Amino acid sequence: MEDPAVPGTGGPPANGNGNGGGKGKQAAPKGREAFRSQRRESEGSVDCPTLEFEYGDADGHAAELSELYSYTENLEFTNNRRCFEEDFKTQVQGKEWLELEEDAQKAYIMGLLDRLEVVSRERRLKVARAVLYLAQGTFGECDSEVDVLHWSRYNCFLLYQMGTFSTFLELLHMEIDNSQACSSALRKPAVSIADSTELRVLLSVMYLMVENIRLEQETDPCGWRTARETFRTELSFSMHNEEPFALLLFSMVTKFCSGLAPHFPIKKVLLLLWKVVMFTLGGFEHLQTLKVQKRAELGLPPLAEDSIQVVKSMRAASPPSYTLDLGESQLAPPPSKLRGRRGSRRQLLTKQDSLDIYNERDLFKTEEPATEEEEESAGDGERTLDGELDLLEQDPLVPPPPSEAPLSAERVTFPKGLPWAPKVRQKDIEHFLEMSRNKFIGFTLGQDTDTLVGLPRPIHESVKTLKQHKYISIADVQIKNEEELEKCPMSLGEEVVPETPCEILYQGMLYSLPQYMIALLKILLAAAPTSKAKTDSINILADVLPEEMPITVLQSMKLGIDVNRHKEIIVKSISTLLLLLLKHFKLNHIYQFEYVSQHLVFANCIPLILKFFNQNILSYITAKNSISVLDYPCCTIQDLPELTTESLEAGDNSQFCWRNLFSCINLLRLLNKLTKWKHSRTMMLVVFKSAPILKRALKVKQAMLQLYVLKLLKIQTKYLGRQWRKSNMKTMSAIYQKVRHRMNDDWAYGNDIDARPWDFQAEECTLRANIEAFNSRRYDRPQDSEFSPVDNCLQSVLGQRLDLPEDFHYSYELWLEREVFSQPICWEELLQNH
Repeated sequence: MEDPAVPGTGGPPANGNGNGGGKGKQAAPKGREAFRSQRRESEGSVDCPTLEFEYGDADGHAAELSELYSYTENLEFTNNRRCFEEDFKTQVQGKEWLELEEDAQKAYIMGLLDRLEVVSRERRLKVARAVLYLAQGTFGECDSEVDVLHWSRYNCFLLYQMGTFSTFLELLHMEIDNSQACSSALRKPAVSIADSTELRVLLSVMYLMVENIRLEQETDPCGWRTARETFRTELSFSMHNEEPFALLLFSMVTKFCSGLAPHFPIKKVLLLLWKVVMFTLGGFEHLQTLKVQKRAELGLPPLAEDSIQVVKSMRAASPPSYTLDLGESQLAPPPSKLRGRRGSRRQLLTKQDSLDIYNERDLFKTEEPATEEEEESAGDGERTLDGELDLLEQDPLVPPPPSEAPLSAERVTFPKGLPWAPKVRQKDIEHFLEMSRNKFIGFTLGQDTDTLVGLPRPIHESVKTLKQHKYISIADVQIKNEEELEKCPMSLGEEVVPETPCEILYQGMLYSLPQYMIALLKILLAAAPTSKAKTDSINILADVLPEEMPITVLQSMKLGIDVNRHKEIIVKSISTLLLLLLKHFKLNHIYQFEYVSQHLVFANCIPLILKFFNQNILSYITAKNSISVLDYPCCTIQDLPELTTESLEAGDNSQFCWRNLFSCINLLRLLNKLTKWKHSRTMMLVVFKSAPILKRALKVKQAMLQLYVLKLLKIQTKYLGRQWRKSNMKTMSAIYQKVRHRMNDDWAYGNDIDARPWDFQAEECTLRANIEAFNSRRYDRPQDSEFSPVDNCLQSVLGQRLDLPEDFHYSYELWLEREVFSQPICWEELLQNH
């Protein structure tokens, strides 16, 4: 909220007099205009250039591998190489690794795995480092980064074929259960990178194997493709009566958050967990394929469009301006003169095209969203959640860097049509007919959508149009089937549930799912750039802080970059992991998705994401927290340069940070998943004053990010009031242009019945009851079902063979004496009861 003592913001005049004299009256508007102009310029007056970003499952292969290591770990590359060379010279004479035949390489790897079976932790760590050097591509024998990546992939397939992953999985179990390491870390005042050396080596080998084998290339030999499918199966299903690998990693996350294992390298755990889930369940493009297959299995019509391709073909819109563009502000007259020149304004408007809402440089449709009203709403939105989430604490906005691109006039392009085919739900048709029948006939026919007797011809045409665009989702079919199974359990029989990787993962996560979600959100909160350091928050920097803290300014700068990069990677992995889980569970069964969603909402995920976006998103997306010369595999080929200010600032020349933009899009998609068709959660967006926060994100000119921001604004426009809609017409136009239309959805006017208040708590309670009924029916059923037939024949019951313990015949007589002969039987009561 603005300080009332600031001139021009609603406070008393500077001279303390109500009128302020004639000069005061003239000075106040000028002061107000100057103050607003200065504020808008500080918020960034130059538009962000359109970002050439291609959304996908992950970043490039080299970038994904480099993010595994912090810059503090760079010295360990040399250590790994030394351990390998010392061991290799004792086994192979006069040759290097790349000179060996494949059989000789396999024999050496078998010897390495045998040498891992030792009691000494120190010797075991040296052998594990030698294996890690192989997985890193034996960079000491390579000449270029391409060679390192090639041999890393080749060695990882070789390591997998020799059974390295299962060996390292056993070692990982041992390290997780190592109570000595946990107690040692708990006693230390500050945990550093040295406390997690063994775990980091093991997790690095496993991550490199998963990431390299997961990557598909056309030149892969047949044996590699077979190995990839076998590896996927091993990770997906319970092997040797053990839980799926993803559940072990989830348990590490919860153990870390509980404070029992503060030394766990949580960034590596989260990266590996994300890649395992993506490898076993499938990425975003695979999800689209699964969705098409499932619709065909259920007999539903095919999808009207591929949503991924539609979003890729979208063009970013110009954000609602906070001030005039520089090119126009020099040509345009002052606002005071514009107000008095209505005629000239009409002349200018007549020269514009009638479709100038698509013109990105429209002088007269410039909005001023950062008014006192919005600043007041953002300032009044403080909410304390769980002692950590001070939701809308206002940080000063850092002005975004000015665009270096010249301000050239962009040619106006007119869209040929709306990008999305409109959709209509069955509920929408029923609601339309109910209103029409009440108006023209005076009574309704419930859910009957076929009988149109007594309705005028235009209503017939409307119903026909609605039915042409009717969309039945997979979730609708699943909910209907679930209702039928609840009503008729005897006649429909038991449901056949296919054992897919997604189903097995949900079954394993079911009973600990609330703890998993809370742990992930706690880490996300600690990694958010808007979070303040608090004593009770968890320490996520254990695997980035060195043993000895920096003593020079340059070392401090390097560590600062490393810490920021570390946090960004954690946000990226958690946001993508949660989104993948939600999308896969929604496809598998809608109530699995709703169960995860509800626990995320109960754990304050919605205000947490809004808190994340309550910053200068443009600055976050364009942040350069990377040192290119220290990134893997570049740092393994070149000698590490001396630390200088130039080497620290010499990053890539891209206009944005891929991982940060990827994280922002995924968090927005996550927020959309949680709030879609949930009016109680939409009201949370309104209560937490999300509109000004989301509108600031529209400054980023990237079509996919803008689409999900506009979706979130669309669902709450009916609750924001007429004045908000009136003063944000450019945003309303962008919603109309880019977001899918739902016929009969009165989002722009607020007259919809769904906009009226009701008991939102009842909505969540009903959903929770349906989820619990689903989980109870499908997963809590005992072995002997209550609907199984009962055998009433005495002879067959007595003739059944019972499996008795082997030692039962030794104590048989004692059992007879105690349980039969010594127990008095009251035959009269027995007869009366029956």
